[in-house]
Amino acid sequence: MKPAHKIVSILLLALVGATVYGLIRTGRQTTIPPENRTAAETTPEQAAVVDQTPLFTAQRLARMPTSAAELPSAQKALQLGDNEMDLAFAAAVLDATGHPPVLTAEAKEIQARLQKAEDALAAEQAQVAQLTAAEGKASGAKKDALDDQLDLAKARLELDQDEVDDAKQELIRAGGDPKGRIQAMVQEHEAASQVSDTTKVTVSAPIEVHGLIQHFQRWLTLHQKQLQLWHAKQDATSAATVLSMRHNSLQQQIGPQKEKSPGQVVPGSAASIPIAGGKRTNPSREESAAMVKTTKRRAADQKMLATLAKRIENEKQLANVYGKWVDVVAAEQRSAVNGGLRGVLVILAIAIIGLFVDGWLESLLRKMSMDRRQVETLRTVTRVTLQIVGVLLILLVIFGPPRQLGTFLGLAGAGLTVALKDFIIGFFGWFVLMGKNGIRLGDWVEINGVTGEVVELGMFHTVLLETGNWTDLGHPTGRRVTFTNSFAIEGHYFNFSTSGQWLWDELQIVLPAGQNPYPIVDAIQKKVLEATSESARQAEQEWKGAANSRDMNTLSAAPAINVRPVIGGTEISVRYITRANERSQLRAKLNHAAVDLLGQGLAPQPTSDSLKPSLTST
Repeated sequence: MKPAHKIVSILLLALVGATVYGLIRTGRQTTIPPENRTAAETTPEQAAVVDQTPLFTAQRLARMPTSAAELPSAQKALQLGDNEMDLAFAAAVLDATGHPPVLTAEAKEIQARLQKAEDALAAEQAQVAQLTAAEGKASGAKKDALDDQLDLAKARLELDQDEVDDAKQELIRAGGDPKGRIQAMVQEHEAASQVSDTTKVTVSAPIEVHGLIQHFQRWLTLHQKQLQLWHAKQDATSAATVLSMRHNSLQQQIGPQKEKSPGQVVPGSAASIPIAGGKRTNPSREESAAMVKTTKRRAADQKMLATLAKRIENEKQLANVYGKWVDVVAAEQRSAVNGGLRGVLVILAIAIIGLFVDGWLESLLRKMSMDRRQVETLRTVTRVTLQIVGVLLILLVIFGPPRQLGTFLGLAGAGLTVALKDFIIGFFGWFVLMGKNGIRLGDWVEINGVTGEVVELGMFHTVLLETGNWTDLGHPTGRRVTFTNSFAIEGHYFNFSTSGQWLWDELQIVLPAGQNPYPIVDAIQKKVLEATSESARQAEQEWKGAANSRDMNTLSAAPAINVRPVIGGTEISVRYITRANERSQLRAKLNHAAVDLLGQGLAPQPTSDSLKPSLTST
């Protein structure tokens, strides 16, 4: 295994260890403590207002997706929230009756106007009753007159009634009508109670979570719910603290009164009873009224103390329920994290297995007795296959299996086929090029009229180092030409490094008129046979192995010489077989042979276009 692979493997194993540790930590079952009756929900409350915040908070949380484990906490929170609303209503009524607010100047003016309107209304009602009785006894013209008076009195009665109603509403808004405020609180309490009775907690159906993304979404939802529960718990605790302060303050106010004897009142008050000679004197009517009023207020304060104590206990219970609910949600969060860590562990396992399989295949291919280019081809194919399979498995772990696999694959395949047509054809063209009749790195090829050496062969493109036309010298031009692999399917290509690596080349010599050409022909034929005999034998063998055809069996690669008359002399053309990559060397060797013939006194003259290779190849 290469050092880079070893380093990556060590890092992956370290990540696996960290993931396993996280699985162990998040896999522990958390025991939810039994219900403790020392916690409560909260909201500080104003003296004459029924605060329904605890109930509204419990209803809002109960409407959120709730699991079976959360159901008891949600139901208990709704129950305590409804109980807190009832206790707050009772406390508000006690406060409104036992401690009526001091009337402002505006309220006093409205109250005086209301009293005047009520007196006028009473007078009109008496007049209407009197006219109604007189009308029943009268007859004739007198009855008609009484009818007119009665209609007028009823009209005035309606106006007085409207004025009384308006004054009452204004007095309620100004805070000067305790009975009206109590009635409004009763109506509000009844409406809230109806809503509370119809609120039910519904257990959400369990959702099968597949994939890291779904695990993360579930954790995020639970985290947001946990934050809201924490806020509700803190509000309940704060409300319990405020109510405790009110309870202690009220208890300090009525404490001194409890220390007095039942027959005495607080010194200095309006209800103080004079004592003469240690004996109690008979109180007057005003003193008795003051004593009754003080006793009622003390009783109301005692009831308020009891109500506040119940509210404090209720708020503490509500806070405890929210704390228990938070623990349940936290356990579900740990379950979501545990599922996500399992997915991460699977991804790391896929990566580690892929690395080890890749290293094993690399060592296996090195031991095989195959051609180097075939080994490189197999190596590329196996590595790409492993990468594709690994990526698909990792995507499956991240996103999870699609719910409608057939429809999903059909739509995805149609869209990708249209959008990635060239890439798809290029990818399948890569498989064609990797086949038996394909091309390899270092091959001399011709693609779409461009010839050169293959320097890069990827899944989607092929890169050539251009060498010019085969009729040229074959030297590299320095340009890198890139083709998409679609040419292997939609176009054509020539490979001169496989069984088609052989080229027919020609050597042309022009002899002057009057010279015997046959000695030159014999000499040249001998030189060409010596230079190309081995190449011709190998070419014939490869041609026969490349195609099982009788015509190919009769094909010969021996050199051929043609002699024909031309203007000014005789032209000798020698056609011979050569390898593509040896063409330049063989051409130079035959040119030297022609020079040697000139040195022996012969008079051949090579033409300026002495070498015109044929592109005939198989």
